[in-house]
Amino acid sequence: MGRFLRPLSRGTTYTRLLHLWVPMLFESVWLFIDMRRWWAPALLLIPLGLIPAVRLGEGVQAQLLLAPGERGGRDAAISAAPSATWGDRLRTVLWLEVRMALGAVTLGATVWLPTIAVDLVRSATGPAPVDNPLFRVSDPHWAYALLIPLTLLVLYGAVVGLGELITAVARRLLGPSAGERLAALEERTEHLLERTRIARELHDSIGHALTVAVVQAGAARAAGDPRFTDRALDAIEETGRAALEDLERVLGVLREAERPASSRPTLAEADRLLESARASGAKVEAEWSGPVESVPGPVSREGYRILQESLTNVIRHAGSVPVHVRIAVQDGDVTLEIRNPLTARPPGPGPGGGLRGSGLRGIRERAALLGGRARTGPAAGDWQVHVELPLR
Repeated sequence: MGRFLRPLSRGTTYTRLLHLWVPMLFESVWLFIDMRRWWAPALLLIPLGLIPAVRLGEGVQAQLLLAPGERGGRDAAISAAPSATWGDRLRTVLWLEVRMALGAVTLGATVWLPTIAVDLVRSATGPAPVDNPLFRVSDPHWAYALLIPLTLLVLYGAVVGLGELITAVARRLLGPSAGERLAALEERTEHLLERTRIARELHDSIGHALTVAVVQAGAARAAGDPRFTDRALDAIEETGRAALEDLERVLGVLREAERPASSRPTLAEADRLLESARASGAKVEAEWSGPVESVPGPVSREGYRILQESLTNVIRHAGSVPVHVRIAVQDGDVTLEIRNPLTARPPGPGPGGGLRGSGLRGIRERAALLGGRARTGPAAGDWQVHVELPLR
């Protein structure tokens, strides 16, 4: 019994009832003006439903009153957007007509069924005859009391059932169109890609900082020189501060969905990567050519991360070796080349852990996403990372 009566304790039951009553306010005013043309409001709804903004208003009302739990969700079954196509307009017209028709049924049920229940009580208990527009009782009798529960049951079914029906119709007629569903799918895809990018940001930035810290700490302990130890601690501190800045940028993307991507580092800030690698013992020589500052933001930011991952791999797997870095902007491309001598170290995990192949795969994926290409591997006695990224 408690489960049967549970809908009466839900606020949604009464907000749906209110939603069904709203259009009848206009209908009641019209009937007061001209009862003979009761059908006129239904005709007026046709041009009204063709206005794009009407679909937006109806969607907002439906989300708020019919399905408040879905309001504002990315996967809401009821859309709150203006009509974009003629199909949306026609569905809006049909929705308005159905809403008014169900509103009329609801108004009749909620007005007349309680009235009938009261008259049945009078017919069962009072000596006076009852003259109801739906039935006439000239001889009251206690047996009429048996019909009261039936009347209340029908009223319960009307209140709950019509609310469920109007909600189902709203999901059908005010639901997202094919274009809106495609836009939602694209947004979800972009969200997943952004999550993947964040994971790469953390891998590249924090992995680079930890690699530098581990190499410097190990070298300082092996050297046993206080001056070298001081330099190593300075390098660890500088690299750690830079990593914290990168971490704050990445976490900012999680905290603020609309935070601009321009807050992330670009190739114009590559000097700090080179200094960090030098502080770790690598002998880095850099060659710059072309207007690096003019490289478009997305390309420049991904180029920075590719350079960071390449230098991290050198420090982790080759150690203190000469590294030649070339950054060239010319002929509609930006070229990144990082070369270092091949060492006798095995290709397994180096200081700090991790496999070189994982980082190289990330480099190739970054380049491919921008329409570029990346080559990695031995070349003329060196290990080479050669990346070309189109500027457009």
